[in-house]
Amino acid sequence: MTEPVQSTDLADLVLRLQAQGLRTPAPVAGRTGGAGPSDVGMVWVDGVALTLDTDQGRAATSPFELHPEDEGFGLYEDGRRRATVRSSPRPRFYDLETADGIPYWKIALLHLDSLASTVLQTCAYWGNDDQCAFCGIEVSLQAGKTIARKQPEQLAEVAVAAKELDGVVDATLTTGSTRAPDKGALYVGRCAAAVKEAAGLPVEVQFEPPDELDTINQVRDMGADTVGIHVETFDPAVLARIAPAKARTGIEGYFRAWERAVECFGPGQVTTYVILGMGEDPDLTVEGCRRAIDMGVYPFVVPLRPVAGSLLAAADPPEHAYVESVLKRVVPYLQERGLAATTAKAGCARCQACSSMAAFEQRLQIGRKDAVSALGA
Repeated sequence: MTEPVQSTDLADLVLRLQAQGLRTPAPVAGRTGGAGPSDVGMVWVDGVALTLDTDQGRAATSPFELHPEDEGFGLYEDGRRRATVRSSPRPRFYDLETADGIPYWKIALLHLDSLASTVLQTCAYWGNDDQCAFCGIEVSLQAGKTIARKQPEQLAEVAVAAKELDGVVDATLTTGSTRAPDKGALYVGRCAAAVKEAAGLPVEVQFEPPDELDTINQVRDMGADTVGIHVETFDPAVLARIAPAKARTGIEGYFRAWERAVECFGPGQVTTYVILGMGEDPDLTVEGCRRAIDMGVYPFVVPLRPVAGSLLAAADPPEHAYVESVLKRVVPYLQERGLAATTAKAGCARCQACSSMAAFEQRLQIGRKDAVSALGA
């Protein structure tokens, strides 16, 4: 679990690191390719879990740089030390393999303190006109870094080892979309059931809106704790350009799926990714986030992270000021409605490492406490 940010200065540091990336003298723990988080470094900055852009081309102009120290690293901004950075050691469960010789790391990966796997590493939209521009789901498969289909029993075996050897606290299972009416939801639900039964971990499942909304009830009955149904953007013109298949479902189709999901999983246990930096209208973005929040959906707002091998590989991440301007309009509303990073049982909203939202929530809380203290004085 991400530890609370202790000061407004650290909260601001997190916001800017997320936007500007990090120059590193040597590779840090992370991953390339796949469904996400992709092409990022995974670190703790003064105890706060973060995924950061560590591509040395894009981060070349970043003011932030790592310097090795006796224990871990120091984070420096323009030559001034700002924080202590800790990188994850190689997970111990990575050294194991199944009875038929498949390395555990090809089945699931450690994302800071969460076990993550794309259970179907192929997607019906990959390599055709429907391909989502931001996604690199088959990049890691083509590179031989994973297997196409993870079996429920394989995931259960890996989850037990990851919990016992590396202390994972939850599991996040996603999937490429299939042509079947359930879009792959029932298979990822079966995988979630196997992980829960074997390891006892809370599990988030992620899938596209199924044709029949009763499928969401079925996935809930399999035992998943939280669900991610990701619209990616609330701007219909951008959605049509970057995710044509999702655009055919339509933004209203996502709201219908979320309504059913909240009925099944409860407020705060349903999330959607909202990616900033793809040319979206910020007013439409904020309006959509607030409408989702009113339903009990947590909009997980993240900056675009260009993935090598994706259609947006050459894109630039959004500016820090733009991301902050959207968060200033979304996070306070989220808090007014009683939703926060601490309410989710599992998954991306629980982890928060790919977003600045938790840091922003903490900054608002610190600001309120300071205001109350000033009045008391």
